Formats: sequence, C-alpha cells, structure tokens
Amino acid sequence: MFEHFLWLPFLLAITALTLSPGVDTLLVMRNAARGGTRDGMLTSLGICLGLFLHALISAAGLSVILLSSAELFMLLKLAGAGYLIWLGCQSLLAARRGQGMVLHHPKTHQQIPAMRSLREGLLSNVLNPKTVIFYMAFLPQFIDPAHPAIPQATVMAGIHFMLAMLWQGTLVLMIGRARLWLQNPRVSQIMNGITGTLLLGFGTKLAVSE
Repeated sequence: MFEHFLWLPFLLAITALTLSPGVDTLLVMRNAARGGTRDGMLTSLGICLGLFLHALISAAGLSVILLSSAELFMLLKLAGAGYLIWLGCQSLLAARRGQGMVLHHPKTHQQIPAMRSLREGLLSNVLNPKTVIFYMAFLPQFIDPAHPAIPQATVMAGIHFMLAMLWQGTLVLMIGRARLWLQNPRVSQIMNGITGTLLLGFGTKLAVSE
C-alpha cells in the first residue's frame, strides 16, 4: 500500500503545518498555564484526535461536498469563528477579574475536568476550516487509488497525530518550567489579555474571510 509513498514531501508538509503558529498552539499554551501539564496535554490530545476525523472526512469525499456548498462552508466558518471568539472572551474576562494563567504547586493545582480540556481541544480542531481545507486538498495527493482510501488516510493522520503531540507536548513542558514567572498576577493578567485578544482576532478574521 505504501510502496511508492512520497514520505519526504508528506513529512515536510505535515511538519510545517504542525509548527506554524495558530489557534491550536494558543489554546494548548493557554490551558497549560491555566491548569498545568495535565490540562495542556489533554487539550493537545483533543486537538490531535480531531485530525483523524478530518482524515476520514477527506478520504470519504465529504470535504469535497462541503467545499462545493458555499452555505455549508459558511456555517462551518461561523461555528468555528464563534467558538474562537467565545474562548477569547473567556480569557479577557479572566484577565479583568485577575484570574490569570497561573500554574500552582501540584498539590494545590486547580483541577480542570478532563472532559473540558479534551472538548476544548477537539472543538478547536474540528471547527477549524484551515484543517478541513488542508486535508481535503493535500491528503488525496498521497492516497493510492488502487487501495482503500480510509486505511491510508488513517495512517497519515496517525503520523500527523504523533508529530503534533510531540510539538504541543514540548510547549506544555516549556510552560511548566515557567511556573514561577506565570505565578506573578500581573504577568498572568497580561498573558490572558494577549491570548484573549489573539483568539478574538483569529475568530473575527475567520468570520469575515471569504
């Protein structure tokens, strides 16, 4: 099935997509600072699990149908934009209330429900049209039509999953090492304000883009 697979172009493209700063990076860093390593890693897991859904949709040809309908694509864009704007507002409200992105000592760590972290990561990825477009346009180039598409897409999503978890996990650990700095209330408020503003910007840009 993968005898003639173009591994190098695929890995370069997937790595570039993974390392490019975006909504997923912001969300992982925000949640790692909010609830510690566990929160950040669960958020990353949710984001990366969403990759399999995009791969399956692309393999099944549903992405083509989606992008051929302006109305459906607009609804997806607006849903994703609304979710990003909501996350941004949450961060700005936390900054205003002084509830910064603080990493407490593990014994007194704020416990964020696991499903909340997973849900935030999963929705951030699934509602991101950038990922839909990427998988729809890119993945089929590497699928061998002589073999079933879904197993191939799943393997490629698995590679993307591992790269993204490695990168985002590194970001989570870097936030953990900045624990003492992040405990400064003023620094936490500034970070929440910046993150909230960026998330609002991403959401607004997504909503108005054609």
